[in-house]
Amino acid sequence: MAETAPPTPQALLQKLEWKVLKRLDGALQGDYRTLLRGHGVDLADLREYQFHDDVRHIDWNVTARLNVPHVRQFIEDRDLTAWFLLDLSPSIDFGSQRRKREVSEAFVAVMASLVLRHGNRAGAVLYGSSLDTVLPAKSGRMHVLHLMQRMRARPSSAATGTTRLADLIERARPSIKRRSAVFIVSDFISESGWEASMARLAQKHDVVAVRLYDPLEMQLPELGMVLMQDAETGEQIFVDTGARGFRQRFEAAAERREQELRNSLARAGVDTLELPTDADLGDSILSFVDARRQRSRLAAGAMPLHNRARSQA
Repeated sequence: MAETAPPTPQALLQKLEWKVLKRLDGALQGDYRTLLRGHGVDLADLREYQFHDDVRHIDWNVTARLNVPHVRQFIEDRDLTAWFLLDLSPSIDFGSQRRKREVSEAFVAVMASLVLRHGNRAGAVLYGSSLDTVLPAKSGRMHVLHLMQRMRARPSSAATGTTRLADLIERARPSIKRRSAVFIVSDFISESGWEASMARLAQKHDVVAVRLYDPLEMQLPELGMVLMQDAETGEQIFVDTGARGFRQRFEAAAERREQELRNSLARAGVDTLELPTDADLGDSILSFVDARRQRSRLAAGAMPLHNRARSQA
């Protein structure tokens, strides 16, 4: 039975606007900067701290002097640019519920639309078997549709080879000239070495690692003898998924990879948005927003202790 043709970018965007964007608008109530924390270069003003403000913008000197929390406002905060660094290597064609590629496209469509509807701009760097596409930051609905179309233009049969996310990040750095919100959308199945590149990028920008994954990458069901193929290298091997020992070794290896990835992202100093192929996109985004809000509340609650320590120093 032939596969159903995917909806056109126009049809998919309209569906997402009704099912996801409308819901996000209601939940965020215009506070989209909880999700997109723009950073400016030039200081424009100081104002009192408000709920959900980025605690990294607190001016501790002014706060200690006035005994009221104040944050720095930057010129660029009023003109946010978002960049999407998109891993379109062969491994994201995998998926038991939906392909990781489809989840990536939906996320980019939603997030780019959310950014652009507030008068901002979005750009992208697309990575497949090689770096070949940089879309400059622009505004407008047609730009979102163009970006979705370019994501689909990457053929599923792209040449196999090891993914190097460090190449994607290093290629993107000179293209992102202003401080921006940067979403690195990948399954992070890659050669090592990307952690240092991501950490350097995060020193200047608000970087979010958007991690795509499928439940079958963590735990195998009992399916008997199965031919498995490495999506990156093309290597094939028969495995007996009915063997308990094999499944246990697979799960142990998956847990080690998971822990290594969490440690790498923590060292890079970035937040992580998890996008499973079997989860609702809106739920995943709102869980991420709630986590950021919780960290802001905890940091704000600890601030009086910090001020007292400064006064006693």
